[in-house]
Amino acid sequence: MKLLECIFTQSDCFQTGETITPKGVMIHSTGANNPNLRRYVQPDDGLLGGNTNGNHWNRPGVNACVHAFIGRLADGSVAVVQTLPWDHRGWHAGRGRRGSANDTHIGFEICEDGLDDPEYFAAAYRTAVELTAMLCKIYGLDPCCGGTVIDHSEGHRMGVASNHGDVKHWFSRFGKTMDDFRREVAEEMEDDMTQERFNEMMEVWLAGLAEQPPSQWSEEARLWAEEKGLIQGDENGDKKYKSFCTREQLMTFLYRLEA
Repeated sequence: MKLLECIFTQSDCFQTGETITPKGVMIHSTGANNPNLRRYVQPDDGLLGGNTNGNHWNRPGVNACVHAFIGRLADGSVAVVQTLPWDHRGWHAGRGRRGSANDTHIGFEICEDGLDDPEYFAAAYRTAVELTAMLCKIYGLDPCCGGTVIDHSEGHRMGVASNHGDVKHWFSRFGKTMDDFRREVAEEMEDDMTQERFNEMMEVWLAGLAEQPPSQWSEEARLWAEEKGLIQGDENGDKKYKSFCTREQLMTFLYRLEA
């Protein structure tokens, strides 16, 4: 699973600053024939591609905001882009007779295509399974417990979401149900993690992280750190903003601050 970050700092949803304790995950699909992440996620980070129509979701006045999108990057590969902190209250479920899953569930959108491409569906579906398994592990959730992992249509039947049909209409075209999805999430969570596999996954994740530019929301703090001399580039000028900080580096930052 390729996981990127593009926090929607310009959206009304982000500006509220409301947080939740996630008790589940709600799966959505966009309902439009456009599998490209750039349609919904901006600004372009060099991987997404640009949206010249200006109809992306990272802007004021868009009455919807999910925690992540799954779709195609500019190079055609399928990836996840996180658009809100996982514990931030999203605007994705609407409201039903018993309240709103916005208050309890992390929500992500899968970018639909024409609903007729088995290769894209398989890649997007598998990515959704891996993302949901990751979130369930982080928050200690059982995907097979009733009401924990649901799609928008199930949320409506439960009374915690508006009347939408996603994702059943798409999954069923390729012989999948939400029960299949929950089972596969549970299987993904049970998969034994060896040290060798962890090392491989960490290497891939760190390589992808290093390719990303620094997030827009950290710009003010980065400029302050550079002015104070806390952050200095290496011989290539790389300040390595998207990397781990060791204790040794932390002590150096603090020493420079006091100097």
